[in-house]
Amino acid sequence: MKRFGYLRDPLCVTACGLYVLNFFWLRRSVGGPLFRGQFNDLLLIPAALPPALWVQRKLGLRPDDRNPRWSEIALHLVAWSVAAEMVAPHLFARATGDWRDIVAYSFGAVVAGCWWQGGSLS
Repeated sequence: MKRFGYLRDPLCVTACGLYVLNFFWLRRSVGGPLFRGQFNDLLLIPAALPPALWVQRKLGLRPDDRNPRWSEIALHLVAWSVAAEMVAPHLFARATGDWRDIVAYSFGAVVAGCWWQGGSLS
């Protein structure tokens, strides 16, 4: 069994690079609703899940170094959606809850899950 690369995972590295590219250049230069709105939300699971799983592994909360399981992806998707779109708007004046963000998180999660599971939805 091949070990999951966590922070070295190619999808994670690509998603983090695209996030930085969008933050500093695309949304200002290219513009448009996608790059100003949900593009970074698409990258949430592919960019943030591998470091979260690495921390869980180091703390002994993750039993092995397999690729992320659908159950792990779903758990983090739900937790981050609730935190960012339901809790944060009540705590921070600049935060707003938006169902479109959750759709983007979910789409990114499905793409990432298929990547990590070798193209399989099972």
